[in-house]
Amino acid sequence: MRNAIIISVVAVTVGMLASFAAGGTNMKITSSAFQQGGNIPSKYTCDGADTSPPLQIADTPASAKSLVLIVDDPDAPTGLFTHWIAWNIPAETNAIAEGSTPQGVRGTNDFGKSGYGGPCPPAGTHRYYFRILALDRQLDLPPGSRRTQLDAAVKGHVVAQGELMGRYSKRNR
Repeated sequence: MRNAIIISVVAVTVGMLASFAAGGTNMKITSSAFQQGGNIPSKYTCDGADTSPPLQIADTPASAKSLVLIVDDPDAPTGLFTHWIAWNIPAETNAIAEGSTPQGVRGTNDFGKSGYGGPCPPAGTHRYYFRILALDRQLDLPPGSRRTQLDAAVKGHVVAQGELMGRYSKRNR
């Protein structure tokens, strides 16, 4: 019996360490504009006002020192396309209002601009991932940094993360 308890404790500990190494615990990122896996309204795309959707953030761990926001499209013809990156967002942030930029540092998206660039697929339906990362530190990256720089800087510092995926098909003109 004692060995079974020890094995169970070791298994749970290993599982927790593996979870932490893979990006920590789960956070939640949601939007009142669309559901997980649902369609993103055209208002938040190049077919509409191209404004950022409202986002809610929950379950940020107490150990977090800052947040990172990444929005990307893995279905782009040229590969992963980044629509929005921001970092050093205060860890206590629990919402990003529609059309606003979170407090923190903005990077350069793959449109070559700072800030949000909405979904604008050339054809077909694409998936757009809104990711929130909780880090164990602030990042020393200058404003305007690109995604590759951000990815390198967060490596080994993610304590939790969450993901919201929405879909969009560009309107025929």
